[in-house]
Amino acid sequence: MRRVLYEPDHETYRESVRAFLHKEVVPNYAEWERAGIVPRSLFTTAADLGMFAAVPVEYGGAGVEDFRYNAVVLEEAADAAVAGAIAGPSLQSDIVLPYLLKLTDDEQRRRWLPGVAAGTTITAVAMTEPGTGSDLAGIRTTAVRDGDHYVVDGAKTFISNGINADLVVAAVRTGEHPHRGLSLLVIERGMPGFARGRNLDKAGNHAQDTAELFFDGVRVPVANRLGAEGAGFAGLAGNLVRERVAIAVSAVAQASAALDWTVDYVRQRKVFGAPIGALQNTRFRLAELATEVELARHFVDRCVLELNAGALGAVDAAKAKWWTTEMLGRVVDACVQLHGGYGYMLEYPIARAFLDARISRIYGGSTEIMKEIIGRSLDLAGAEPR
Repeated sequence: MRRVLYEPDHETYRESVRAFLHKEVVPNYAEWERAGIVPRSLFTTAADLGMFAAVPVEYGGAGVEDFRYNAVVLEEAADAAVAGAIAGPSLQSDIVLPYLLKLTDDEQRRRWLPGVAAGTTITAVAMTEPGTGSDLAGIRTTAVRDGDHYVVDGAKTFISNGINADLVVAAVRTGEHPHRGLSLLVIERGMPGFARGRNLDKAGNHAQDTAELFFDGVRVPVANRLGAEGAGFAGLAGNLVRERVAIAVSAVAQASAALDWTVDYVRQRKVFGAPIGALQNTRFRLAELATEVELARHFVDRCVLELNAGALGAVDAAKAKWWTTEMLGRVVDACVQLHGGYGYMLEYPIARAFLDARISRIYGGSTEIMKEIIGRSLDLAGAEPR
């Protein structure tokens, strides 16, 4: 079915992204996977590509906030089998940058946005804590007001870009109320008491640095608070819709890429003197997967358009996030099976995709949390019986 999401300018940008990935990322991907981190220079070359173009012109960007350009990057990274390496710059453009555009004042924008636009400032968002998972109400990192500063104590874990980050948008507790007691502070590299733990050894996405962060009496200026005190939960919730759409876009793109690799493989690989693709079981299984990917793509395309229009709600974003990531798991699992023993070899992109895909059902809100959001919207308790 014909896609209607993109316009000619997006397809022109796609050509630039594809060239960038094959020049800057693909040749270095294996090395970055072994190192467990991408070099900081990737963010500056990503800036040259225009990944941070949403920054207003007066702060060094282009003022282009069309999420379709972000989607192009996610699709091309999946097709080139380097989604794990581009995850860091994508996190900055898709997830963190909106906080710095929507919740900052003029002084904060002058301080932070030029570096972000140039790729010389790397950002992260820190919500998850040991023992809290997806439960924002359970955040225990405290920020106690002391004059013109907050004193921050606590720890965060599973923080993407955590090793590379210069600015960390941290969710902290400034009050006792589960939601109205949360605030957002920008904690900067080099602040005394701010330390990084391990670059965590993950099952997949090895090129994406993921860290533990520790705060021991870190004095953070009040001028580094995003929005009003106690408005942190609303700020986080307002950006989760966009984050979940980005995850859904990437999930569909990775599933589509896995399907393409597998179709090529079964055409060439022979068993009992004939291509695997000639077997009815293979045709039927791939027909099922192709249908799932196609249906998901059009729903997610609509979500992107609604997001651009400012009309996408949390429930539809949750539907897109859980369905596409669970679908991705089904697709890559089936594609590994159709590759046979070669599907388990890391020299084949399907094996890496299998490992990388699993986390998508957890980060950005687990499948179970997404279903809870959707379930609550159905008002299943109904009216009291008479």
